Amino acid sequence: MRLARVIGAIGRTCITAGVLILLFVAYQLWGTGIRESQAQARLEDDFEEILADARDPAPTTTSTTAPGDGATTTSVPETVEPIEPVPEGEPTARIVIPAIGVDKIVVEGVSLADLKKGPGHFPETPLPGQAGNAAIAGHRTTYGAPFHRLDELEPGDEITVETVQGEFRYLVSEQQIVSPSDVHVLEDKGDDRLTLIACHPKYSARQRIVVVAHLAPEIEALPRPPRAVDDPVPTPTAFEDLDGEGASTVPTVLLGLLCAAIWFAAWLLGRAWRRWPAYALGLPFFLVALFYFFEEFSRFLPSSF
Repeated sequence: MRLARVIGAIGRTCITAGVLILLFVAYQLWGTGIRESQAQARLEDDFEEILADARDPAPTTTSTTAPGDGATTTSVPETVEPIEPVPEGEPTARIVIPAIGVDKIVVEGVSLADLKKGPGHFPETPLPGQAGNAAIAGHRTTYGAPFHRLDELEPGDEITVETVQGEFRYLVSEQQIVSPSDVHVLEDKGDDRLTLIACHPKYSARQRIVVVAHLAPEIEALPRPPRAVDDPVPTPTAFEDLDGEGASTVPTVLLGLLCAAIWFAAWLLGRAWRRWPAYALGLPFFLVALFYFFEEFSRFLPSSF
């Protein structure tokens, strides 16, 4: 009898562990998309405001008095001030790739925290539309997976990127598979190109897929803003560093304990009342706590983008 109870307890423990693992996989594949969707909604509103301000800037006016009649005329400068650097994690562009159904706001930066919000622009590269090699990284399997179908792009496919400086059309020219340390794809190649980067193969961080697109021939690249003399010259970031994010054990442990406490409370209520109604009552609270636990726990795992 005692052996049967031990075997039964082991069986229930294995089943519980299996269910939790399946729920964690579901969180990685779909739950992270909820976070990305929320971030994209906020970023889209912010980007629309940025574009509106760029289209209708507050002009610096000059007043002149015409000789003889005392009339004053106001003139608006024809030149636009250089754009300000975008803070990390804030919207910097919109990328549209019709062939694979991509329409996302691009944030500045490629840390894991940045890529959770959407595709990220490498700060050490020029902005899309500017002269040189503009580079953007994106997740392929989690957090909305904006670059999930990146491997389906073919030469000639169109990519449109909008920034505060205008809308720019690129045409796909080639596709490469490189190692995580091959940062040469971020270097200036002497032409005007857009480089898209994601993990390869899907569900793995073993390699990187790189799609190169060149600025459409009818579009002239904008000059890259000059760098201040005292600004350090940025260097390309190794792709293997893109997925690094510090994690704290305190919130993970506290959330894990909260999940256990909710489930234990439901179990106690089931013993005092009725089992399944008690479990049904505690389940929504347990799942919410589990969602946040998974979010914290995933920071400890090797990540792919």
